Amino acid sequence: MTARWLDYMGAYRQIERTFQEEYKERGEAFRARLSGWRSEPAVVRIEKPTNIARARKLGYKAKEGVVVARVKVERGLRKRQKVRGGRKPSKNGRFFAFRKSLQSVAEERAARKFSNCEVLNSYYVGADGSYKFFEAILLDRAHPAITSDPVYSEVVAQRGRAYRGLTSQGVKHRGMRMKGFGTMGNRPSVRSSQRHILRV
Repeated sequence: MTARWLDYMGAYRQIERTFQEEYKERGEAFRARLSGWRSEPAVVRIEKPTNIARARKLGYKAKEGVVVARVKVERGLRKRQKVRGGRKPSKNGRFFAFRKSLQSVAEERAARKFSNCEVLNSYYVGADGSYKFFEAILLDRAHPAITSDPVYSEVVAQRGRAYRGLTSQGVKHRGMRMKGFGTMGNRPSVRSSQRHILRV
């Protein structure tokens, strides 16, 4: 990247580009950061976002009532307990893929930890061989600075956003970003559509 192009880039654009290069190169500083995160609890509150540019894009504001939490989620498939008795080969599997993304799982865990908050959005900050790390932006439902904000007040009115798939990542894994042929069973939800078919 030339110095002339850097002169025209804004600060947040440069921060984004720096994080993208860190993810690709996986330098010593990046690996040291992951090593420190690995020894932390599964959900931990942090003072400010690691990737401020991405957080601002997803609605973060540095004001009272806005909380940021880092969540680590174990990678890999879900392992079912060993079944007793016989199973035919097609039903004898023990490892199954999640139907929801690991980022949605991280949002739910953050919401469960901070029960007085609603999840606004979340973003990816790193991964190693065992864990993926996400940062969730949460809003305190009862804080005056949040209830008086015209945007945040509408968000906290949606109780249980993370569990109902109303965040950006929830909308994505529910298939709501796609339209047209082949997506008719996604609305209003896959479960509702299946129940309607069985009822008919």
